[in-house]
Amino acid sequence: MIDPNKLSIGILLPIEAYEGAIPKMEHQVELIQRAEELGYESVWVRDIPLNNPDFKEVGQIYDPWVYLSHIASLTKKIKFGIASVILPLRHPLHVAKASASLDVLFPNRFIMGVASGDRPVEYPAFNKPFELRSARVSEHMRMLRELWSKDFPTYNNDYGTLMANVGDVVPKPIRKNIPMYVTGHVGGVNLEWIAKNADGWIYYPRDFAFTKKIVEEWNEALAKDGEPKKPYIQPVYIDLMDDPNFEPQKIDLGFRLGRNYLIDMFQELEKIGVNHTMLVLKYSTRPAAEVLEEIGKEVLPEFK
Repeated sequence: MIDPNKLSIGILLPIEAYEGAIPKMEHQVELIQRAEELGYESVWVRDIPLNNPDFKEVGQIYDPWVYLSHIASLTKKIKFGIASVILPLRHPLHVAKASASLDVLFPNRFIMGVASGDRPVEYPAFNKPFELRSARVSEHMRMLRELWSKDFPTYNNDYGTLMANVGDVVPKPIRKNIPMYVTGHVGGVNLEWIAKNADGWIYYPRDFAFTKKIVEEWNEALAKDGEPKKPYIQPVYIDLMDDPNFEPQKIDLGFRLGRNYLIDMFQELEKIGVNHTMLVLKYSTRPAAEVLEEIGKEVLPEFK
């Protein structure tokens, strides 16, 4: 789904600048449709069950499965991703059915990130043990692959019991599997486990030197286990200035910069080995539509 040999560029919702935790979510469908016309590779939503004041961020507000269906129905070809499903807080049967439904209804467009969740307050709210989140991610991923690929699979674990030939999840994904891109270290698991069990890795925005080191470690972990090349994905926060030659200034998790330096930044990320980046416009000082347009017309053609 994501090419591990080049850089592609998507955008993380909401496509707007806002202060505080809760965005306005105005004109999002029109902006997504325009992003599709301009050639952005993907649009992403987040799975954030609760508004926790300590984190000051609720993503796109709406339930990710519902909103992805809404987006997909109103667009034609842009890929849509979830970054990422909080597996330990959801039941595998629900995740298997929802993800397979998107895969079948909108072929070759759904991108699935998976994670353990980094908000401890959510775990007691769902009556789940925070300290077991890594094990739950591993078990959940294993179960998803069985639920997608096998007819009438069975299980007997903390998620419940499914006996032989009594129930099956339909539909099955088109290829009887959906690639799963793991976010972060899912509660502390090592990179070797991620390299072996994930189809790609989503990590957090860092400075270029740190990103280069992390990507090298990722590729080394893949090679060590004899795994094929798998994509490395990351978001980046930007505040695009009117002046195309505005020199970069650091902001939280990204840069304030002009478009010529944005092109340089993408070229450097591609050189480092980043394969997909999600632009985040939360800190933008210009209207989101204007920024989307400039990048689409002046930056994206450099990477086609």
